[in-house]
Amino acid sequence: MKKVSIIVHQDYLENVVESLHKTGLIQIINISKEEPLILKEAEKADMHPEAANCTNYELRLTRLIDILKKTQKTTSGIKAMFRPKLPEIKTVEEGSLDVLYSYTEGILHEIEQNILFYEKNLNELNDQIEKINEKILNVNYLTDFELNISDIGESTYIFSVAGITTDLQSIKEELEKVENSEFYSKQFGSGKKREWVVVIATHISEKEKVEKIVREKITIFNLSDLSGSPKIALKNLEEQKIKIENEKKQILVKLREYASENLHDLLAAREELKIERVRREVSQDFAKTRSTYILKGWALEKNEKELETLVNNVSNNYAIYTSEKPSMNPDNPPVYLETPGWAKAFRSLLEMFATPKYNEIDPVIFMGIFFVLFFGIMLGDAGYGLIILFLSIFGYIKFSKYSDMIKDWSFMGIWLGLITTIVGFLTNSFFGDLIPRFFFNNPNQQLYSLTISGIHLPVESLRDPLTILVIALIFGLIHLNVGILLAIVQSLRNKNYKSLITKHFSWVPLQTGGGLLIGAMLLRLWTLGKMEFYFSAILVVIGLILRFIDAGPLGFFDITGYVGDWLSYARLLALGLATTGMALAFNIVGEIIPQMIPVIGIVLVPIILIIAHIANLGLQTLGAGVHSLRLQYVEFFNRFYEGGGKKYTPFLIKRKYTKLKEIK
Repeated sequence: MKKVSIIVHQDYLENVVESLHKTGLIQIINISKEEPLILKEAEKADMHPEAANCTNYELRLTRLIDILKKTQKTTSGIKAMFRPKLPEIKTVEEGSLDVLYSYTEGILHEIEQNILFYEKNLNELNDQIEKINEKILNVNYLTDFELNISDIGESTYIFSVAGITTDLQSIKEELEKVENSEFYSKQFGSGKKREWVVVIATHISEKEKVEKIVREKITIFNLSDLSGSPKIALKNLEEQKIKIENEKKQILVKLREYASENLHDLLAAREELKIERVRREVSQDFAKTRSTYILKGWALEKNEKELETLVNNVSNNYAIYTSEKPSMNPDNPPVYLETPGWAKAFRSLLEMFATPKYNEIDPVIFMGIFFVLFFGIMLGDAGYGLIILFLSIFGYIKFSKYSDMIKDWSFMGIWLGLITTIVGFLTNSFFGDLIPRFFFNNPNQQLYSLTISGIHLPVESLRDPLTILVIALIFGLIHLNVGILLAIVQSLRNKNYKSLITKHFSWVPLQTGGGLLIGAMLLRLWTLGKMEFYFSAILVVIGLILRFIDAGPLGFFDITGYVGDWLSYARLLALGLATTGMALAFNIVGEIIPQMIPVIGIVLVPIILIIAHIANLGLQTLGAGVHSLRLQYVEFFNRFYEGGGKKYTPFLIKRKYTKLKEIK
């Protein structure tokens, strides 16, 4: 990465910015925030005046787009999953901003007023329906009362109200004090949800007393403009509602016609305006003098010559280009991550933790390899692996064109399914013991028997868990030491030699010597001669000294922590046993059911097994994924990786709904 400075004459600023925007060769930084000292000799540049006009047009287009999108019929569920809709791409030509304004005005002139008018009517109709629904709810409470709704309210001699309350007894007591009053009620609900509908009628002279009771204890119904009995009023309200719904449908039909004919043009025009706005807003990140503008940013070292040539050409050599190597402090440069195609799928898993810092090793390749391996061991069933494999292949072929995320996760799923299937065959697990139990009538029957270099396959985790545990710990040791090796390389690259020797290399003699001594004295795996014993002891002492130089007395806890991290890889065995054990339990249940229910059981067994194994697949897949990630984030990254970097984000045009017409 190079830190770039460009000083360009004001007459050529727009040419330079436009070229930079098209090529994406630089990430522009905000000088006032990141290089404030420059403003002592220059001043902060202003935003281009046309940016405000672009924003105004964008907002107008966005409002119309939002209205039309709400009216479109959308698919959901399985249909949407299997047939997602790709955005249409409109071919556009390069032109001046005035031409774009003119084109946008032409679109808006034709449809803006009509769409806004229809939206206003639609909102008014929705408000009317909301009020009608409220009245329908209120009138429904009164269907058991024989009254004319138009009588509720105030007349020459009578004042009456209707509403709902949760305190019937106190209302009764209050109304007993009011002369010439009538009171009717009906209970709805029970327990804590109990409430009463009440109708109160009194002489007009007692209006104030009744209103006081009503204000404190009753929620009044809104029954304005209604007449007749409650049933007649309900019928009239439903007819009004149907009429309004029909008006809504007519408006929606009109808006859908506008969406069908114009939505894509609106999206394309908005995208073009956004590109122009971003291009003109960026000038507020610059500094300026009386006749020049100062740009600063980050460029990839491999693009530096191309960038310098571009700036000089488009400015007719009225520009000064300089660059320098950045430092971590205070520059804190962004990070550009080059990832092989097969490893891109695992980038999202790394970014969930943190982006690498500048000059920090990008661990995505190592993380991807070990994540897939550990996932396969923990799930460890060929039947489940084949399901993941086939679903991932289907998703990759069918849906990868719709989304990069679907493409990446499907590709990752292919590897996860493949490794899980291989591990399942190596451990004799295919939906647990489904095949030997139901097809061979012998749960102990192995799918195959093979001996390679004295190693017998398959190795069944339930019958030989110790072998699986040893394999898990060996993989754990490899994983941890890859992390240590990466830490050594990283320290060497950054010329941090003290950290390289004391913090990272110290584990090499400590593990080597300690492993030889433990294997000989505790595990009795081999014997050591006198020279080998002293050599191993010296290695341990060297490792301990280096650890204590690095961390002091706390170095002892680093050692115990390392052992704890290593033992964490026993989860590879634990989750593998859980997968196989649960699958085995479901198969046993499936075997027992026909004995308990002879006729119906035969029909139920396939259904029960399918549901049970799908549930086990979902549960164990989640567990394998989470625990495999944990081994990367905690045990592996703890050796060498911190993260906290900023991704390199070049100043580059981004298109979704448009593409430039090719010039032949």
